[in-house]
Amino acid sequence: MPAQKKPEVRIVSLAPSATSILCAIGARRLLVGVTKWCCDVAPVAGLPQVGDCWHMESVADIVALRPTLVIGSVPYKQETVGKLLEQRFNFLAMNPRTIADIYEDVRLLGGIAARSTQAAALIRKMRSEFAKYAHAAKNIEQRPRVYCEAWPNPRISSPPWVAEVVNICGGEMVVAAGERVGDEQVAAQRPEVIVLAWAATGERSDPEQSYKVAAWKDLPAIRNRRVHVIRDEYLNTPGPPLIDGARELSRLMHLWEGEQGKGDSLQRTQRAQRKRRG
Repeated sequence: MPAQKKPEVRIVSLAPSATSILCAIGARRLLVGVTKWCCDVAPVAGLPQVGDCWHMESVADIVALRPTLVIGSVPYKQETVGKLLEQRFNFLAMNPRTIADIYEDVRLLGGIAARSTQAAALIRKMRSEFAKYAHAAKNIEQRPRVYCEAWPNPRISSPPWVAEVVNICGGEMVVAAGERVGDEQVAAQRPEVIVLAWAATGERSDPEQSYKVAAWKDLPAIRNRRVHVIRDEYLNTPGPPLIDGARELSRLMHLWEGEQGKGDSLQRTQRAQRKRRG
């Protein structure tokens, strides 16, 4: 008796993170629909675009693609998820918090796509890249105090996996990650570096807004003009793009270290000059 043919896997990804993972493990052919944000993190131009887990005009566009699986990830809007759960297709909801969670998502999607070997290779690659930046961070003598922001109004700090990458790259995230925070709450922690990666803005985060916050005028990061922008998909996509985020954070941490070294050198020179004059 001939073996039964396995049903075709047809995936609609409402999560750029899932899209980036599937493409990185060689499973792009399974995708039949994506969001408009997915093109920023994966080679999916030309695929039909639908809404996402936060904003969905109509589920009919997804149903028309005849998916066997729809994948979503944070952030979720209850109304949108409710519409998805009313349909007959399978819905996979991902909610990673840590880098370890991201690795588990890679393994899960690798199993679904029958690409477990490739998924394991991607995890090894991510671990190797993070280890490289962690090794380079050993040269940073004083870890800078860092505030990473995912949204300015209401002010929301970057997700927990970003805090982990900051730590890997030699910094210290000084506010709770992935939470709504106030101006005074940030000010109390006196960050020396501020990183803006506002969701769905690419690299259009506006540093000038930070310099205008009254409660922040005396912060080291503001006084020393150390407010930096990193493309939001590099930090807000819990998948392979995080490697690029680590590269950018590592660059900023070492830039800060270099500036600190110049400042220390200048202070030593000034002390020596005062001593000679005295």
